[in-house]
Amino acid sequence: MTTVEVARSADAELLDAVNVLIPQVSSSAPPLTRRELERILNDPASTLLVARGASGSIVGMLTLIVFAAPTGVRAWVEDVVVDSKALRGGVATRLVEFALEEAGRQGARTVDLTSRPSREAANLLYVKVGFDQRETNVYRYSIES
Repeated sequence: MTTVEVARSADAELLDAVNVLIPQVSSSAPPLTRRELERILNDPASTLLVARGASGSIVGMLTLIVFAAPTGVRAWVEDVVVDSKALRGGVATRLVEFALEEAGRQGARTVDLTSRPSREAANLLYVKVGFDQRETNVYRYSIES
């Protein structure tokens, strides 16, 4: 049985789990420090969701960002990842459904996300839970530090 909860404390368990999951969603993102994780948890626009498997260990995560814009409150989903050992157990579905409920509780009118076409299972999941594919261009500007 998978449970989903809002992460509240940047303890060692959460930091370790996040740093196991990050490389499974991004090959370029460095591991987080405790301070960086605390920044995410303390950001009023960000909600870090974690999924726990039957054993109680963290097997997935999703970041929900809710923000006010002149056209209304919007939400964005980032960094959806399920540990490779827990795939096909409905973990991603539970995370996304919980995120949609949370976005609604926070007053969002819409929830957006992006997914590479090569992530076929993820794309099927998003359609299954009710996302519509939009005709749009996504642009990224990278700020060098």
